[in-house]
Amino acid sequence: MNDSTKKKTNKSVGKNIRTLRHQRGWSQEDVANRLGISIPAFSKIETGVTDINLSRLEQIANIFEITVAQILSVEEGEVDLTPSNLSIAQKKLVDRESEIASLQRKVILLYEELRNKSILVL
Repeated sequence: MNDSTKKKTNKSVGKNIRTLRHQRGWSQEDVANRLGISIPAFSKIETGVTDINLSRLEQIANIFEITVAQILSVEEGEVDLTPSNLSIAQKKLVDRESEIASLQRKVILLYEELRNKSILVL
């Protein structure tokens, strides 16, 4: 595959991913968090800057609950991927889990701070 074809393919796949993300009402941050990558890294996938490998494409397909083939063939307006009740509940669950983890970290930091202050008083 020559460079020109590769660039067109990357841009096409990125556009399809962006279309899927918009259909779900998700931000780039939402998808990046689910993939465990930075927002700029995900943005590069969507804009076609990054060559996307098969394992990353499979991860993205899993997030959107579709097949890799569907990602490769989506055209804007072609697929109606309105979120099902299950996917809405899953998103809420992921959001809550993230919130719980953040709160746990805060509790641990506060506990350590309190412990350090009590040691200084003694």
